[in-house]
Amino acid sequence: MRSLSLRTAAVFAVLAALLGACGKTDTTTSTAGPVNTAGTVSTASSDAIISYNETEPENPLIPGNTTEVGGIGVLGALFKGLVEYDAKTAAPRNSVAASIQTNDAKVYTIKLKSGWTFHDGTPVTARSFVDSWNYTAYSPNEMQGANYFSHIEGFGQVNNATADGKQPATLPPAKEMSGLKVVDDRTFVVTLSAPFSTFATQLGYAAFFPLPASFFADRKAFEAHPVGNGPFQFVSYTKGKNILVQRYDNFAGEKPHIDGIDFRFYPNLDDAYADVLANKLDYLSFTPWSSTVNNKIKTDLPDTRRVAYKYLGYQAIAFPLYDKRFVDPNLRRAISMAIDRVDLIKKVFNGARTPADGLVAPNVQGHVDNQCGELCTYQPEKARQLFDATGFQGPIVLTSNVDSANQQWMEVTCASIQKALGRECTFVSVPTLGALRKKLNDHTMDAIYRSAWVADYPSIENFLNPLFKTGGSSNVGQYSNQAVDALLTRADEAPSEQEGEQLYQQAERLVLQDMPTIPIWFQSATAAWSSRLHNVVPTQFRELDLTSVTVS
Repeated sequence: MRSLSLRTAAVFAVLAALLGACGKTDTTTSTAGPVNTAGTVSTASSDAIISYNETEPENPLIPGNTTEVGGIGVLGALFKGLVEYDAKTAAPRNSVAASIQTNDAKVYTIKLKSGWTFHDGTPVTARSFVDSWNYTAYSPNEMQGANYFSHIEGFGQVNNATADGKQPATLPPAKEMSGLKVVDDRTFVVTLSAPFSTFATQLGYAAFFPLPASFFADRKAFEAHPVGNGPFQFVSYTKGKNILVQRYDNFAGEKPHIDGIDFRFYPNLDDAYADVLANKLDYLSFTPWSSTVNNKIKTDLPDTRRVAYKYLGYQAIAFPLYDKRFVDPNLRRAISMAIDRVDLIKKVFNGARTPADGLVAPNVQGHVDNQCGELCTYQPEKARQLFDATGFQGPIVLTSNVDSANQQWMEVTCASIQKALGRECTFVSVPTLGALRKKLNDHTMDAIYRSAWVADYPSIENFLNPLFKTGGSSNVGQYSNQAVDALLTRADEAPSEQEGEQLYQQAERLVLQDMPTIPIWFQSATAAWSSRLHNVVPTQFRELDLTSVTVS
């Protein structure tokens, strides 16, 4: 097999591990599971079930319809894909896949390992993946992750959604992508519409997880009791309280040491942090602002119960571009230059963040320093001149969910904007991430909103296509620029890694000139845990490594 041109050095380094022939490789819902009408948190008797703070999933736990961190975190316990990512390095490696082979980065032959089963005892087969992918891609099913399959031949025949994600009255001409062919129970072939060597790296993301036959027989029953193929199986869901999962003893992969996870939904991180200190909560991936004041966390917790780490993402604010008030890019540029990122980070995080100068995290191959230029620096005089020239009317309104410690920094951001522009800026809180996401997905957002990105997989491509390509799966602000689309398409199909990276970087610079999203800082966090947890490893996707953690 000849070498493939890859988009990132990280992908290049692990492709031999993925390609078997070359070796081995951001709506609160009551339907994600059965609701305990008594309103009490489900419990289990085992001492080896750990409690874990998470935001409540926006939607029922269907892999292809889950794109926010809370749902992705739970799905990561319930499912395994063809590929998984190393907890420390984020490098991809085979999981359910025995091999992923290609000679041209366009046609991929995927063989599955034997012995994998769903939690209902049925086998995981090639059909489990192909049917899942076709269902997610078929636009009348209105799956949020549909566009992750846009590289597969025949996607346009099954998905005729408009650029804003709406399904027209006319159904697509096909229900199955021509680029997916089942060979036998453990083999299927994927043909892409053009070469795309990041494809193998994508395959650990939730949208590519398999689904059991029971899902297609009764979707509502699946939503009430999700059935995965991962290390943990679903037990119960209490709306507004928790999701409980327990270890699946017939799991074919590396088995966890813990017996289960109690995913708990706290209204604010201060309460979660207090419970960690009191050993009432086992794991908190993101400690609140209050813990950073005067380095309070260092006296609250010993080194053995906390760790600072960086992960693949950034924090930002963004614009609903379907609202005509925000269509002028000079307005967006002015607001970006009105934010004193250095002062914000000093005030809110005691300096423990890095101001963002682009849209690609620095720990991703392909990152370029200072892609944003002066637009991501504090330029109050230029900002005010630009802003005044736009004729923007009324106060500036920022909004965010407050169940993951966002109010403090959003208020400081608002104060910086008001000071620089001389226009009133107000902050409006939304109780939960699910409620914020509902407004975004319904296209009813009427304010500048908090945005953030945690990578789905370790690639520069993942920081651009889903967010800024027209119709992208996470392009909730409905940004569209034909020149950006063209650059991203050329980058996807570039004949070499270097050419692909350069094109992605050009697209990033062009997006930043438009400023549909204003990057604020690159993501880092401090995780904290109870005294009974050991071997704690936060991943680069802001999750706990569920394989290594142990309980005393």
